[in-house]
Amino acid sequence: MRIHVLGVGFNNMTMEQAVAEGVRLMNTEGTHYAVTPNPEIVEVCREDPEALAAVNGADLVLADGIGVIYGARMLGTPLKGRVPGIEFAKALMARMAESGKSLFLLGAKPGVAEQAADNLRREYPGLKIAGVRDGYFQEDGPVTEAIRASGADVAFVCLGAPKQEKWMKKNGPDTGARLLIGLGGCLDVFSGQVQRAPVIFQKLGLEWFHRLLKHPSRAGRMMKLPLFLVHVAGERRK
Repeated sequence: MRIHVLGVGFNNMTMEQAVAEGVRLMNTEGTHYAVTPNPEIVEVCREDPEALAAVNGADLVLADGIGVIYGARMLGTPLKGRVPGIEFAKALMARMAESGKSLFLLGAKPGVAEQAADNLRREYPGLKIAGVRDGYFQEDGPVTEAIRASGADVAFVCLGAPKQEKWMKKNGPDTGARLLIGLGGCLDVFSGQVQRAPVIFQKLGLEWFHRLLKHPSRAGRMMKLPLFLVHVAGERRK
């Protein structure tokens, strides 16, 4: 069952349940994809029908942002908890390493995916990195062919929202991967280019606030969080 927040349907799962479902999908025939929307992405979906279709068409829709949790609670349909995309990815890679599954990294600036791959090999012995590709490409065909040729079981698609969600919906089957996951800027973190917020910010669901303190230029994007809550309040009144 999915909990709908401003038109986006979220799977009502704990982190443990989400990881178990991710493992099931990567061991199931066919191609599947997962998305991790935060309030900013939900706001994009309100204005972009193609993005909304791509997000709701995913096999797994996980509530990444604390704002989504607040929004669902305000609407009287609480979610079990927040499932941050980066934590979901880490837990899934640990399971992949145990079973010898392979991973393709797609996205970020040239060189970032390669550094992320080196770091992930050290952190998850047994995890196979099937290939990498930066996010600076014009045509989809060579990228999907590279993923297919690599034989990857899973692909992390880090192209930014909503580009990555649309890309997975359109191109997923051509990659041959069992599971694709849209993960925004995670490769920057895995590569060490970007540091995550201190643990206390993570636990309080305030990573967005830490990013704003570090990068004030993001203020325009961050304004979508209060806008999201205003829209949720309006939906509740209806």
